[in-house]
Amino acid sequence: MACSKSIYRIRHSGNFSIYHLYKVYSFLKKQLLGWSKDPGPSTRRGSAPPFFFWRNMKELSVFIDESGDFGEYSFHAPFYIVTMVFHDQKADIENELRSFETELKYLGLVNHCIHTGPIIRMEEDYKNMYASDRRRILNKMVAFIRKLDIKYHCFFIEKKQVGDVVEATGRLSKEISAYIRDNYQFFLAYDIVKIYYDNGQVELSKALSLVLNALLPNVEFRRVIPSEYRLFQVADAICTFELLSLKKDRKLLTKAEVKFFGSEAALNKDYLKHITKKEI
Repeated sequence: MACSKSIYRIRHSGNFSIYHLYKVYSFLKKQLLGWSKDPGPSTRRGSAPPFFFWRNMKELSVFIDESGDFGEYSFHAPFYIVTMVFHDQKADIENELRSFETELKYLGLVNHCIHTGPIIRMEEDYKNMYASDRRRILNKMVAFIRKLDIKYHCFFIEKKQVGDVVEATGRLSKEISAYIRDNYQFFLAYDIVKIYYDNGQVELSKALSLVLNALLPNVEFRRVIPSEYRLFQVADAICTFELLSLKKDRKLLTKAEVKFFGSEAALNKDYLKHITKKEI
């Protein structure tokens, strides 16, 4: 092919220059249909520098976060929840990311990492904020999630039903494995599946590596810094809402949680019903 011959001549002519490199780059770019990019740091408007792939390359990004830990059961931590947020890289979310950054800027939150649990509990960066201001931030996050072209799925275990870390890890691994097998054609439709996780729990990191590498043909793992990826913060938010849903169904919501949302009915109507529309 002309492309191969041109490259060969450049490599052997002895007159290689930046100009020649640019000409080759331009030629190759024209042969490809487009660009595929990972959703990137919020400080860069949500998208990393583009990397191009071949004509039919399909990529699925999976952002994973958890709520709770593998420790012993306690009333304040009855569940261990894992959330996977799925984003097809062909679905452009640049406009939604840009709009969300603008909305946060209006609230005085520039390059701010949204952490949903502390917003509700009035902790960390939100400990000195009024409930109305914290709800305003949360409402922006929920509106952002509703606009995004994403899907998600949650896995959970009730810690009082497992004896130790080994049993908990095994049960969670089986749930994830069963879900992938049930949706195998969905995952196989992608040439590559990239897993984004902050390695917050060693047990979960090991389970993900074992299960996903065993079942899927082409998986890559990337360790993330939560503050740099809005979709990771989305996974955190969905995890928190899944926890609230489980607690609501079992009459375990605290008085502070009910007060923040106004009522259980308001929690369900204004938040949970919108989030669960993205579930698969």
